[in-house]
Amino acid sequence: MIDLRSDTVTRPTPAMRDAMHAAPVGDDVLGDDPSVQQLEAHVAALLGKQASMFVPSGTMANQCAIRVHTQPGDEIIAHEGSHIMHYEGGGPAVISGCMIAPLSGLHGRFSAQQVRSAVRVDNVHYPRSALLLIENTHNRGGGSPWPVAQLHEVCDAARDAGLRVHIDGARLWNASVALGVPAAQLASKADSVSVCLSKGLGAPVGSLLVGSHECIARARRVRKMLGGGMRQAGLLAAAGLHALHHHVAGLAQDHEHAKLLARAIASNPGLALSEQHEALAGGERVPSTNIVLFSLRDGLAAQLCERLREAGLLALPTGDRSVRVVTHLDVSPEQAQRAAGVLATIR
Repeated sequence: MIDLRSDTVTRPTPAMRDAMHAAPVGDDVLGDDPSVQQLEAHVAALLGKQASMFVPSGTMANQCAIRVHTQPGDEIIAHEGSHIMHYEGGGPAVISGCMIAPLSGLHGRFSAQQVRSAVRVDNVHYPRSALLLIENTHNRGGGSPWPVAQLHEVCDAARDAGLRVHIDGARLWNASVALGVPAAQLASKADSVSVCLSKGLGAPVGSLLVGSHECIARARRVRKMLGGGMRQAGLLAAAGLHALHHHVAGLAQDHEHAKLLARAIASNPGLALSEQHEALAGGERVPSTNIVLFSLRDGLAAQLCERLREAGLLALPTGDRSVRVVTHLDVSPEQAQRAAGVLATIR
């Protein structure tokens, strides 16, 4: 069975398991787990920030950041398809007491002018615009990365308006590889960034929140309130360190596999690639990274996914007629070719 439901389904490689077995550990809540300390220092340096904090999930990292940057009654400006709106259980409202002002735009992106227009005037009747949240790459936007210039423009617009900036970078490593720029360049304008180790990089669990010393010190208090402290977390940190040292370059192959699947889907008259995927100069639509979104011209997505399962392929229905497939570390070139054959011929 080829599992393309998500890049979260990866399993630790034998070498990663060896690194976990050999990891020196302590009590992270007491601040003395050497493997966690090494991971946090390494990721902070990779993103050009002062400090970072290891947490169990990207959702916790995002919610810690929101709580640090806002007060109850504040408003967050974010894309209408953002992860914090759709997949974090109403966390901004429950944990931080914040509203979200949604912005539209293909590929999960919006303009600096949209940000400026969304900022509330200072009036007692309105919530206070406090935070701009950017998702890079954007899940519901077809795994699209933000062009560096546009990313910096919207961050500058937010800062000019007095807003903080948080980047949900669950797949920031994919954006870095796809654009050919260091992750630090993508993080440079943000007050905080969350990054994930358990998606394309193949670690079993874990994300990090990076930012200034002050930001991370405050975030540690929030993590404690949310119950996110872990004890001998060095076993997990060692997996993340191994992934960062050995698996980032392999994301490029995942991106090529996604293009292969997208072209197979485009050749199937019963399927249509999502417009979230950007068109190349010749008009062909292909994904920029490892997420492929498509729809059925007729029929139901759940029924198609059942037929795909019978053909040895797991895919995720995302709506009545929409489906997502995601390439990752555990999909070999041979499996990608086989999956493409199934997607090209499925009816």
